[in-house]
Amino acid sequence: MQFSESWLRTFANPEKISTDALSHSLTMAGLEVEEVGPVAPPFTKIVVARVLATERHPNADRLNVCQVDAGTGETLQIVCGAPNVTPGIVVPCALVGAVLPPGEEGGKPFEIKVGKLRGVDSFGMLCSARELKLSEDHGGLLVLPDDAPVGQDIRQYLDLDDQVFTIKLTPNKADCLSIHGVAREVSALTGAALTLPDMSPVAVTIQDKLPVKISSPDLCGRFSGRIIRGVNARAATPAWMVQRLERSGQRSISALVDISNYVMLELGRPSHVFDLDKIHGGLDVRWGRKGEQLKLLNGNTVEVDEQVGVISDDKEIESLAGIMGGDSTAVSLDTTNIYLEAAFWWPNAIQGRARRYNFSTDAAHRFERGVDYATTVEHIERITALILDICGGQAGPVDDQTVNVPQRQPVKLRVARAERVLGIELSSAEIADVFQRLNLSFTRSQGDEGEVFEVTPPSYRFDIEIEEDLIEEVARIYGFERIPARPPVAESEMRPTNEGRRSQHVVRHALAARDFNEVINFAFVEEQWEQDFADNNNPIRLLNPIASQLAVMRSTMIGGLLDKVRYNLNRKASRVRLFEVGRVFHRDPKVVDGGLTVAGYHQPMMAAGIAYGPAFDEQWGVATRPVDFFDIKGDVEALFHPRVPRFEPVAHPALHPGRAARVIVDGKAVGVVGELHPRWLQKYELTQAPVLFELELDALRGVGLPVYTEISKFPAAVRDLAVVVKQSLRAQDMLDAMRAALDKGGFGHFVQSLVLFDEFRPKAASAAIGADEKSLAFRVTLQDTGSTLQDETVDSAVRCMIDALTAGFDARLRA
Repeated sequence: MQFSESWLRTFANPEKISTDALSHSLTMAGLEVEEVGPVAPPFTKIVVARVLATERHPNADRLNVCQVDAGTGETLQIVCGAPNVTPGIVVPCALVGAVLPPGEEGGKPFEIKVGKLRGVDSFGMLCSARELKLSEDHGGLLVLPDDAPVGQDIRQYLDLDDQVFTIKLTPNKADCLSIHGVAREVSALTGAALTLPDMSPVAVTIQDKLPVKISSPDLCGRFSGRIIRGVNARAATPAWMVQRLERSGQRSISALVDISNYVMLELGRPSHVFDLDKIHGGLDVRWGRKGEQLKLLNGNTVEVDEQVGVISDDKEIESLAGIMGGDSTAVSLDTTNIYLEAAFWWPNAIQGRARRYNFSTDAAHRFERGVDYATTVEHIERITALILDICGGQAGPVDDQTVNVPQRQPVKLRVARAERVLGIELSSAEIADVFQRLNLSFTRSQGDEGEVFEVTPPSYRFDIEIEEDLIEEVARIYGFERIPARPPVAESEMRPTNEGRRSQHVVRHALAARDFNEVINFAFVEEQWEQDFADNNNPIRLLNPIASQLAVMRSTMIGGLLDKVRYNLNRKASRVRLFEVGRVFHRDPKVVDGGLTVAGYHQPMMAAGIAYGPAFDEQWGVATRPVDFFDIKGDVEALFHPRVPRFEPVAHPALHPGRAARVIVDGKAVGVVGELHPRWLQKYELTQAPVLFELELDALRGVGLPVYTEISKFPAAVRDLAVVVKQSLRAQDMLDAMRAALDKGGFGHFVQSLVLFDEFRPKAASAAIGADEKSLAFRVTLQDTGSTLQDETVDSAVRCMIDALTAGFDARLRA
């Protein structure tokens, strides 16, 4: 937000406050002043002068000898080479002894002396805007209005001692995106009177109205407009308006456009001026339809859809609602009849729409943050008065339609709560004074914790919704500098922790301890990743993606991790092990709005990792081999310790169909682990299959409490059992069957461990093992805490296991 100090002081003028003090006050109130600078560099002895006569230089075709009245009491002879110098014009004149700004940055100031140009004396210099560093225009002299007082110092006449403020506004301070809004703050901070421009209704001389229909109340809550006929679009914009626009960073275009821009900067109300004669029938305010196109004022042709608001006539769409007008109804210098529009657009209907088309506008910047919905008619009257004064014309009645405006709910502020948050004592009178200075209407009552203020936010304050917003207002106007910097005083309290759950930080450390490096990826990803790795053809789309390829929310972390593996491989890394902890996003109609939830969307935290390349760093003691499924399966088991996860085969769109498993903890599926599917190796240009996992963070955090078990003083009995079974059988099913048989036979409490320690598949069929068979070797460890197990007990337990394998899997002991 950029504006001149002189313009601001026409609204609120704290006379005893300097420019620096005003800048400091605004910054401390939350309106950070990034820069304050003069509108023109220093120079002296430059005055308003009138050219009385000119004649061709006798020795130079491109020079003129001018007779100039500079208010000194005598006519000055000045040689000038400007192409636009003519008798009668009023221009800046540098007198002898004047010091002009340096021609280049870092150069020295330029002093005007009596000189000779091609043999003719020159007693001064006529100046262009560029020579005074007022603009880059160097096409000729800076021509001033004809009524400019000859002899007056140019700095005084053009108000060149004015200062330009540049304010960095936070998104919540949309009410300060105007001179009026900043002046409200100045008035509240300093007590200066607030003066507003005249917005009284203009005289209505015609009864014409344009039919307007609001078809989408969720897009537009209020629409005001009026017809003005007989305007002179070629009228010159007044110099004072051009000056204020330029000092606010806006260039002058034409009178009608300048007036609209001026009132937007003045009051914060973007408006639009249509060429009435180019509108077909009436206007319809609605959402766009897929396939519709519009050529904008900036020359771009855009395609709209059901997510973008438009204003259309009976034939075509004419503008993007709240963003930019269309080229087909743009005003030109030949325009004579106009339709003036000012509306309230719902902020969530405008947010992100301009960025979809890779541009931003002042109108969208304001509307997506919230513009006052209660003053559309007053602002229409202000714009109309300026148009009639500058361009002439006849105004029709204002057509004002209000269909759906915000209902501002009162917000309560507890005095005791404000004191706790700010750490200072506040009286009710001080808080009431703050609200009165901010023009916030309030009532007072007594509550359980003391006095309570109930504030109704005004129509221009979209940032006041909760109690903390009001506390912020109190702090801003009370003064942050008045709040003492004291260390917090609190009792040391030992709070209980849940020993059965570890923190996210501990989980991340555990992953790092397994030789994984942490990465942080965007939660929005390429749509193709969702199709490839999650088989998700209907991902959650973003309304305002930061980049066209990052347009959907991820439902899996696999794509981001794989992309980072490729990034490292392209930079000559041979071994990559990465992990990420973050959210994924799924549609879920059961989810309702809450403090950390959004209705209709499930957002679980996940921990995912990927390993590519050798299983270990290259060394002499271990043979180099690529990382495989069982390496990462071991990492997953270590992460869940002391709980023991189960692994079952799973079909997953991202994983190899025969080398992928579902991870199950306490009977619930909590993730997957496996090797990347071969089809993605070729597509993503990988020479080796990475192995990856994706687990629910809550499952990793729940480790449970330690449980005491007695340590036996007696020796353990160890037995190995090798059986031959079909290759299609799963070892886990056999382990489950043996454990169930031991429990049923009364031996379960003796079992310390039961593991598979060997698998043998013959290259060719033999008498002992067929071609479609394999040998599995299990080791069982039995131990009692009360006595040494007898051989008969151990043998019975082993026989129980053999019988279970024989009956359930047609297994036979290996010879």
